[in-house]
Amino acid sequence: MAAARRGRAADPRAMFMREAVEPGPTVPQGLIRAARKSGQLNLSGRNLSEVPQHVWRINLDTPEEAHQNLSFGAADRWWEQTDLTKLILASNKLQCLSEDVKLLPALTVLDVHDNQLTSLPSALGQLENLQKLDVSHNKLKSIPEELLQLSHLKSLLLHHNELSVLPDGFGQLVSLEELDVSNNHLTDIPTSFALLINLVRLNLACNKLQSLPADLSAMKSLRQLDCTKNYLETVPSKLATMASLEQLYLRKNKLRSLPEFPSCELLKELHAGENQIEILNAENLKHLISLSVLELRDNKIKSVPDEIALLQKLERLDLSNNDISRLPYTLGNLPQLKFLALEGNPLRTIRRDLLQKGTQELLKYLRSKIQDDVTNSNEEPPVTAMTLPSESRVNMHAITTLKLLEYSEKQAAVIPDEMFNAVRSNPVTTVNFSKNQLSEVPPRIVELKDSVCDVSLAFNKIASISPELCMLHKLTHLDIRNNFLTSLPEAMESLTRLQIINLSFNRLKVFPSVLYRIPALETILLANNQVGAIDPLQLQKMDKLGTLDLQNNDLLQVPPELGNCETLRTLLLEGNPFRTPRAAILAKGTAAVLEYLRSRIPT
Repeated sequence: MAAARRGRAADPRAMFMREAVEPGPTVPQGLIRAARKSGQLNLSGRNLSEVPQHVWRINLDTPEEAHQNLSFGAADRWWEQTDLTKLILASNKLQCLSEDVKLLPALTVLDVHDNQLTSLPSALGQLENLQKLDVSHNKLKSIPEELLQLSHLKSLLLHHNELSVLPDGFGQLVSLEELDVSNNHLTDIPTSFALLINLVRLNLACNKLQSLPADLSAMKSLRQLDCTKNYLETVPSKLATMASLEQLYLRKNKLRSLPEFPSCELLKELHAGENQIEILNAENLKHLISLSVLELRDNKIKSVPDEIALLQKLERLDLSNNDISRLPYTLGNLPQLKFLALEGNPLRTIRRDLLQKGTQELLKYLRSKIQDDVTNSNEEPPVTAMTLPSESRVNMHAITTLKLLEYSEKQAAVIPDEMFNAVRSNPVTTVNFSKNQLSEVPPRIVELKDSVCDVSLAFNKIASISPELCMLHKLTHLDIRNNFLTSLPEAMESLTRLQIINLSFNRLKVFPSVLYRIPALETILLANNQVGAIDPLQLQKMDKLGTLDLQNNDLLQVPPELGNCETLRTLLLEGNPFRTPRAAILAKGTAAVLEYLRSRIPT
């Protein structure tokens, strides 16, 4: 090696002659110098058709500056270089990788996604320190057996290739924590997958799998399993013994029934929409005590069992487009339920206009029907266009029994004083003044500050939030969608218990900064406004935020740092003018969007 270096030093033209015949774009020497110091080299998006040889030899060859600089300062000590540990070659035009990749034995991260690779070099197997390999979005048809020698590999991303088979010895990658083989042509999974006992995330979506090996149940660390869009007709019963499983995606398959889950007590999300499920029974549900999301839309389910009420942590339930004719009224008693979708069902006991009022109204109705099972004597006559003023009486039954003060769908410009007078010493927890012609928040609402938790002022003409509303210190749910709001007052910071706020269909042009300072917020619904930007660093501080709906706004870009908002379970961004993430990524769901955004954070 020393002789070789002396030879080059003796003939300084040698390096230039080699570069003169080297095809393709070259890499700026400034980048190479910086990489020798940092151990990281990012060559993404440089239109490279091949990797220049001096990149592979970055830690072997004497740097060019060694021949030009005879007085070295602290910053010029090229001999104190750092071995390259991270190499990013993404979004180029590479059709192959050189076997010379073995000259970078210290690599821990190699990212060559979004190229035109049809094969991988066997020399990859010699990178014994490699921990993350991203070869997604290429044209790979096979994986070299040598890849299975990477015993320290933790993340392997193979999605969006042309793989039809995986090597049988895949189980040798014992350190693997993340494996994504989605969007390939796989028809089966090697049984050796059972040996991947450290795997946390496994993505098998968008392949041609007709079955899953029961041995997958041996993956005791697996928390997320995505089998979306395959040809699965059944799920192995042993799969239900995976005690660590938290998220299971079975959408767009051919399932006729759900498996029972006797051991999946940590399962938080179950997505099984767009299948052929006909029966949902008690055994499917009663063990899922941690479930927060249950998505069963576009199936053939005819009834919902009363045991649905056992899912006390359920926050989102999607039963759209099934054959359900009635619902168990006990559904109204689910304390955490924030989203209930029932569109497209032949429901006989629930009016269509009630479905359009939203989840909270629907749950209140179901709770009221539980009362009606005991007595029907206090039912209000339906409000119609011909309702006389004398018939719009105060519903004392609702105030005393349901703790509900309701004056909705009256097209009223003000709330009559008799409504507030009727409350007297009866504490109400819920106020519904929706679908009127209110131009301001009723000032007397402040009289309810010691008890009210849930306020709906939706579908009015309110242009600003009053100080009185900001004094409702027990408020947990505020629905003020479909109004004329352009901003929120700083005084709302005092609503320290507010968990859910619905601001959809207003006129907000900026994300209200006061929301960043309400730490209890779990759900922010801002769809159909004109919001142009968000502050991801402020959102990261909101450690309880699980749902953020920004659909149909004016976002020109999505900051990559939003991917670090680890508590987000639902992020909705469709209908904005930004170019990335692409629609295909948005369609894959929140987890995929957050992962994509994290991958775009500058290093």
